[in-house]
Amino acid sequence: MDIGIIGLGDMGKLYAKCFAKAGYQVFGSDLPQFKEQLKEELEPLGILLLEDGKEVSRRCDVIFYAVEAEKIDLVLSLYGSSTKYGAIVAGQTSIKHPEIAAFEKHLAKDVNIITCHSLHGPAFDPEGQKLIVIPHRTNKEAFQRMMDLLSVLKSDIVVMEDYHEHDKIVADTQASTHVGFESMGTAWKEAGFFPWEDAAYLGGIDNVKILTTLRIFSYKAHIYGGLAILNPYARQQVKSYAQSESDLFKMMIREEADEFRNRLYKARDFIFHEEQKPLLLDDDVMKEFSLSDHAASRKPNSHLSLLSMADSWYRLGVNPYDNLICQTPPFKLRLGIVEYLFRNEDLLEESIETALYDKKIRGDDLEFHSAVREWSSIIGYGDMEGYKQHFEQTKLFFGERLEHGRQQSTEMIRRLKMD
Repeated sequence: MDIGIIGLGDMGKLYAKCFAKAGYQVFGSDLPQFKEQLKEELEPLGILLLEDGKEVSRRCDVIFYAVEAEKIDLVLSLYGSSTKYGAIVAGQTSIKHPEIAAFEKHLAKDVNIITCHSLHGPAFDPEGQKLIVIPHRTNKEAFQRMMDLLSVLKSDIVVMEDYHEHDKIVADTQASTHVGFESMGTAWKEAGFFPWEDAAYLGGIDNVKILTTLRIFSYKAHIYGGLAILNPYARQQVKSYAQSESDLFKMMIREEADEFRNRLYKARDFIFHEEQKPLLLDDDVMKEFSLSDHAASRKPNSHLSLLSMADSWYRLGVNPYDNLICQTPPFKLRLGIVEYLFRNEDLLEESIETALYDKKIRGDDLEFHSAVREWSSIIGYGDMEGYKQHFEQTKLFFGERLEHGRQQSTEMIRRLKMD
């Protein structure tokens, strides 16, 4: 069985190498300007570069499209009609609506569509990671062939029958999760300081916030832009998050203590009402991963970003634990720090009091409020270019810290057993 990869970016190369290592003949293609560089890297591993996606489609029994979600229709229009009779075609995009539409539009009826989504970045080995498989249009024999192939990745495979279900969960686990961290990064940029230099950001929760934010901005803007703008369920999630943040911020500046506290405790009781399991995150490990060079005493933080997340889940009627089926490290980290905050009554009360009455942190919260509004508006307008520009501006602010942050966050994820 010959395996084809159309799009040899980071994830495409990861899959190509895994299948070649397992003994499969792998063929791939990418843009012409990358061909020679890719040949040098991949052909010594037995992965053969073909002229284009048409050659891959004609030759291979299983074809993976590892291209940007916003380009999937264009790429399928070029190569889909050349797909081998009876082949299996899959995509690796994080949003399945545009992908499935492109497959149905450009692939012949005899082609099996069994798409997938690896819930991890290229820095992680697929072994033990979540892998969603969606048998959209297939027969039993082809589905078994695909499952046998994917089994060599040694991932934790979850089969979902409906791509709509996938995109709904991804809207929560990825789109709104990323916007929360992106808004923190933009707020720190606009305030003009690195958070690890401020005593209000020295606790274990804040170490997770900072490193996850740096991790997200260390990757490519189009990944997050596609998740937020091309997923039809994401805009609702992001809009709800922005509304929760705005409602809470108004209560804070009016010092409406009873209403503010009651609303947050309703969210707590909704999300954490069942018999409690052990916390997702380990406090001692979280505290180890500080970027600070000084040992200043920690100052209270309002944690407005986390209060808003819990309130949004409550308003949407979403139980985030149900969505761990599509967990990613950033989502599980975010759920973990929300859980850590809301299940520690003393810390939650400190956060509430700080949000209501600490005028120093109020300035940071104002920047965060503005950032959430900006990100929500860009996503609401469907402005992909604006999203990328906004992302790159914040990325530039953190500069060389991003690579270090990504390395630290990878180790933190490993230590916290989030991978």
